[in-house]
Amino acid sequence: MELLIPLDSRSKKPLYEQIYSHICAEIRGGALKAGDRLPSTRVLAEHLKVSRSTTQMAYDQLLAEGYMEARPCRGYFVSHLEELVETGPSGTEEMQTAAEPDAGWRVDFSPRGIDLDSFPYHVWRKLSRNTLVDDNKEMFHSGDHQGEPGLREAIRSYLHSARGVNCSTEQIIVGAGSEYLLVLLSQILEGKHVIAMENPTYKQAYRVFHSLGYEVCPVEMDANGMDPSILSESGANVAYVMPSHQFPTGVVMPVGRRQELLKWAVEEAGRYIIEDDYDSEFRYRGKPIPALQGMDRSGKVIYLGTFSKCIAPAIRVSYLVLPKPLLVRYRSQTSFYASTVSRIDQNILYQFLSQGYFERHLNRMRAIYKTKHDLLIELIEPLKEQFEIRGEHAGIHILLTSKYNRSEQELISLAAEAGVKVYGLSSYFIHPEHNHRSATVVLGYASLNEDAIREGVGILTRCWKKGACK
Repeated sequence: MELLIPLDSRSKKPLYEQIYSHICAEIRGGALKAGDRLPSTRVLAEHLKVSRSTTQMAYDQLLAEGYMEARPCRGYFVSHLEELVETGPSGTEEMQTAAEPDAGWRVDFSPRGIDLDSFPYHVWRKLSRNTLVDDNKEMFHSGDHQGEPGLREAIRSYLHSARGVNCSTEQIIVGAGSEYLLVLLSQILEGKHVIAMENPTYKQAYRVFHSLGYEVCPVEMDANGMDPSILSESGANVAYVMPSHQFPTGVVMPVGRRQELLKWAVEEAGRYIIEDDYDSEFRYRGKPIPALQGMDRSGKVIYLGTFSKCIAPAIRVSYLVLPKPLLVRYRSQTSFYASTVSRIDQNILYQFLSQGYFERHLNRMRAIYKTKHDLLIELIEPLKEQFEIRGEHAGIHILLTSKYNRSEQELISLAAEAGVKVYGLSSYFIHPEHNHRSATVVLGYASLNEDAIREGVGILTRCWKKGACK
């Protein structure tokens, strides 16, 4: 099949994004149908007179989002999406199950840590001074209960451009941490709810739901994320998912599965999806996966985001994007709560976002984390005979799954004997006895410098290859 793709060399949009956007629109519009064969990256590059790396980047993004599939020895084909339609009328936290990195270890591969050595301290100090200049008394008055309007508008603009989230400023609620916002959400939702959670999952969210008295139903995952058939049979009416980069498995939910979840949500009144988009900024191949919320046309997706991973945990600023029907309920029943984030901190963050510092910081952190990611992938090459590597190319951790009959505890213990801390996947299951997967360890690398990554991987290679640490 020959694709006629109009490319604008004068556009600010990169050529690979133009190719991706055109093919995506053709598939969603029905011009390209399920099962249609697409040209190879080489043929398409020759036809469009662009480099093959350009067409490969576009295809990688389409593959990641599930719009196409690669069949060995046959080529690229449009995925089967024709029966999964967007529903309804048209319209407009950090992952902290593991402990903080512990200085008592020679190397701690904590998935919770971030690179604070690269935090823009000088910028934050300058913005702090700007906020308090001339004895700014206004900052010490109580502010808007949803969060400062300027900050909410900056968040809205960022979410729309970077994550494809469609919302108004009035739909955003700023709060001190994802846990607080989940508690607030429980009062907005009201009534009796059964919460479905991916298994394994972010245990802190589970603890919040459990403490609020909700029945929590763990739902098994397949290669595409939460299994919708099990979800339908679970009796749940709220699904908590991380579609852009599931924690801790690293699964990216393809577009077909996202549509299935949206279809589930609209089948009965009172069903909602909580989309936790905790670290979507860090993707090292292609562009970030658009948010599920951007596909929602029926007001069923509650979007939850945080600045804890992309700036610093101590910032403690997270935000909810409520569907408009829930916004009405929020205003009538819970708007008497004051904002839990100080106006001073909100103003500093507003300046950080609106003056371009946040974008520059993200670009810098992506480059830093990609360098660490690539180094880690290179160094664990000798372990590929024993382990399957998963969750790479996004986020700030990877998973190593044993190909042989080794226990998770054995792998953790061997590493610990040599002073290296790794984390077992079983600790992220709501009920550990539900873990029937092969032994898997989670390696976070964000808080480690390159020397520590080299040292840690070297020790693990000796430990796990020989079965005993030297």
